[in-house]
Formats: sequence, C-alpha cells, structure tokens
Amino acid sequence: MALENSTTHRSYSIIPCFIFVELVIMAGTVLLAYYFECTDTFQVHVQGFFCQDGELMKPYPGPEEDSFITPLVLYCVLAATPTAIIFIGEISMYFIKSTRENLIIHEKTIVTGECCYLNPLLRRIIRFIGVFAFGLFATDIFVNAGQVVTGNLAPFFLTVCKPNFTGAECRGHHHFVNNGNICTGDPEVIEKARRSFPSKDAALSIYSALYATMYITSTIKTKSSRLAKPVLCLGTICAAFLTGLNRVSEYRNHCSDVIAGFILGSAVALFLGVCVVHNFKGINSTPAKPKPEDPRSMPLMAFPRVESPLETLSAQMPFKNHGVQCTSEVCHV
Repeated sequence: MALENSTTHRSYSIIPCFIFVELVIMAGTVLLAYYFECTDTFQVHVQGFFCQDGELMKPYPGPEEDSFITPLVLYCVLAATPTAIIFIGEISMYFIKSTRENLIIHEKTIVTGECCYLNPLLRRIIRFIGVFAFGLFATDIFVNAGQVVTGNLAPFFLTVCKPNFTGAECRGHHHFVNNGNICTGDPEVIEKARRSFPSKDAALSIYSALYATMYITSTIKTKSSRLAKPVLCLGTICAAFLTGLNRVSEYRNHCSDVIAGFILGSAVALFLGVCVVHNFKGINSTPAKPKPEDPRSMPLMAFPRVESPLETLSAQMPFKNHGVQCTSEVCHV
C-alpha cells in the first residue's frame, strides 16, 4: 500500500484542465495560424521601393513547388522528425529497466476518479508532443505576423512587379516609389513577394531541429556510444541550416530574412524547452535538497576529538614524578 501511494497521485482536475484550457488554447492557436495562412483577413503592408534597386532585381525562381526543398516535403519532415524521436525515445525509456525505475520515481501515475489511470509514458508523450505542436503553430503565427507588419520585399520583387521603368515615377534613380499600383505583374505573385521577412522555412526548420536536439541531449542516455547523440543533434541542426542557405541561394529570401527566422525559431524552442517542459524532466526530478545544519548550533560533543601528537607521545613514554611511576595504562607508587 505504501509503494502504491508513493508511485501514484490522485487528481480530479487534470482532465478538465486538459479539455477546457489546453485544448481550447491549442485550437485557438491553430485557428489563428489558419487565418494567417489561408485567408486575406490580415492585409500585408505595402512597402515602397526604388525602381533601380539591384537587391530586388534577382531572377524569379518560380513558385514554391519548384524549389529544391518543396513546402510539402519540408513541413512533413519538420513535423514528423521530432514526433518520431520523442515517441521512440519515450517508449524505449519506459521498457528499459534501468530507466523505467527512474522514470516512475520522477513521474507518478495520475489517478483520475475511480477508473482512469494515466501512466508516466502516456503523460510524457502527450506533454512533449503537444508542446512541440503548439510551438510549431506559434512560430508560424509569429512569422506571418512579422511578414504582414513589415511587408519586406523579396529579392525578385522587381522582376515580378514589372513596373514601368520609363514612367515618371521610375525615371529618377533616387526616386522612392510608395504607390503600390505601379506594378503590372501577377497580383498573387506580387503579394507573396511582399512577405519575405522573416523567413518562414528557416524559422520552422530551426525550431523543429532545436526542439529535437534539446530532447535528445536532455533525455536520451547512451553509455555505450559517445558519438550517437552528437551525430543526431548536429544532423538535425545542419539540415535546418541548409534549409536557410537554400532559401538564399534560390533568391527567395535575403540573408537578413533567414537570420531573423533562425533567431525567432530558436527563441521559441528555447523558451518552450526550458520554461515549459523544464528540459524534458519530470515534475519531481529535482527533489529539494536537505538544508545543511549550522555547525554552530550543534553541541560540542558532536565533533570528533582529535588527539594532538604531543598527547600521543606523552601517553606512550613512561615518566616518574614524585615517586609515582606511570605508564599509559596504570600508575605504580
């Protein structure tokens, strides 16, 4: 009975809190991301430009589907990789005896009502994957908000804008154009060319890679191999870095757009990994250390008595004083 109480915890609020609070927040986040991505509810800021700006005259690389890393492949990989790593890692930890005992100590089984039990394996999988999904949509919202507010122009903007370079507004080399109606190209392509800062692909890829890296370094313990964890971590980060470089090499984003995306995705991943899931540790993983006692408040007899070398020498040598001959054990008159 004592063992059962030490490994279980009764809670009647965890399921209502999960349904009416966490799921509602998650649904609101997904809905907001949908409005940013699939509707024109939020209008993009129309930013001015110089008609002779060389940084905006790069060739048009084509639609996103023609990229070397297509959006479908990118989004599937960055969503499935951390999910698979977390799922496999948690199941392996739960069925390995050495890590299962430690897991049960840190994560108690939650008893809700009289019939429902939430074991540590299920709780950790839902917690870590749920936080990852929330961060993925939150990063997408931050990126879209930045693109809508800034309206930064892509490197190929003038190529798809097709302004009248012989007109009065573009005749001067240093004339700044604020009129958005000067463009004669495809309005849909021009709309996408105004959403360059920060880079969405860079932000989402570095978020996914850094979240998976934090999980691997904090949770997976490998004593037999010293290179398994570095290879996994550096591989995921390198893939995210190459994704950002691909955006620059194809003239789809500026270097500053990719750097800003890396910073944004890293900030979201670090915040969720450190402040929300506490480095992927259990709630009771860091028990409070007992406060050390003050030596001044302890009685004097509690300290061990250290015999000085002089006392040891005098106890071993017999001496004679006033007719009394003593040794270390007995005295004779």
